[in-house]
Amino acid sequence: MKYHYYLFLAIFLGTVACSGNKKEQKEETVETTLPEATNEVTTVLLKSTDFNHELISNGKLTARRYAELRFESAEPIAAIYVKNGERVNKGQKIAELAPFRIQNKLQQAKNTLEQTRLELQDVLIGQGYAPEDSTKVPADIMQLAGIKSGYKQALAQYELARHEEEKSVLRAPFDGVVANLFGKQFNTASTADVFCVIIDPSSLAVSFSVLESELPLIKTGDKVEVSPFALNDVKTTGQITEVNPLVNTDGMVQVKAAVANNGKLFEGMNARVSIQRSLGQQLVIPKSALVLRSGKQVIFTLVDGKAYWNYVTTGLENAGHYTVTEGLKEGDTVITSGNINLAHESPVKVAGASEE
Repeated sequence: MKYHYYLFLAIFLGTVACSGNKKEQKEETVETTLPEATNEVTTVLLKSTDFNHELISNGKLTARRYAELRFESAEPIAAIYVKNGERVNKGQKIAELAPFRIQNKLQQAKNTLEQTRLELQDVLIGQGYAPEDSTKVPADIMQLAGIKSGYKQALAQYELARHEEEKSVLRAPFDGVVANLFGKQFNTASTADVFCVIIDPSSLAVSFSVLESELPLIKTGDKVEVSPFALNDVKTTGQITEVNPLVNTDGMVQVKAAVANNGKLFEGMNARVSIQRSLGQQLVIPKSALVLRSGKQVIFTLVDGKAYWNYVTTGLENAGHYTVTEGLKEGDTVITSGNINLAHESPVKVAGASEE
């Protein structure tokens, strides 16, 4: 019995030993057939460069030269010479009213003025002054004679009638484009409603808001970049022209910037506004170079084919870059891509190097 027991035990131990040897052999085989992977990265040489701090806001485009034209007499519209979207030159006719009533009113006012001028002369003669030499009449006597004869009132009525005749023809106040023209020929013009608008598209501005805490970061003359939401591929530049010195109830301040029009911008467009201000020479890294490890900011630098882990402190940022205040020095080679899975002293291969 004992013989069979020892025989069984010897067979079992031999089987386990053989199994262990095979497992060790298999692990050694796997280890030798999996070469250590080398990460492919891109790099940038760290150096001091001009850094533009950037604020982002939403704004609306407006024309700096914008004129609403109205008729001052409620008369039928005799003619309309332009249409919406048409370019006009300064002084060009836009529309005009039927002239009969306006010219008749002017003629009546002129006749009344002539009549009261004769009465003025009679008053002056009664005061002992020669009408043909009115320059010798004292100002107070002339004033009294003008009122007594009705000449002053008649002159005011004549000037009003002449003004209405002049304004019965709408003219472009400057070179621009016609907009919001909805009046119809032969309809009676409204003195309350705007007949049309003249916009100068070459003199656009963008109005936007910034937080009161951001006021120290902007000033008149700072550069802005404007991108209309409706036109993703269109960008234009401008400069801040005014900062309204008033903080509203929401803690916002209104800012306006003059914008260059490239021919694709329109009055009233909504746009993204990027405000840029140069802060001088700074150590600047691309945002892609920064990774987080346990909640801390880390930058990998390249030294002798290996990636080295550096804790850093960043300062300001813009759309694509950070400033570095601690942890790096000028001349370091910073890894900008392929850095997500890197560890300290990981071997790396540079796919391409550039300088910013």
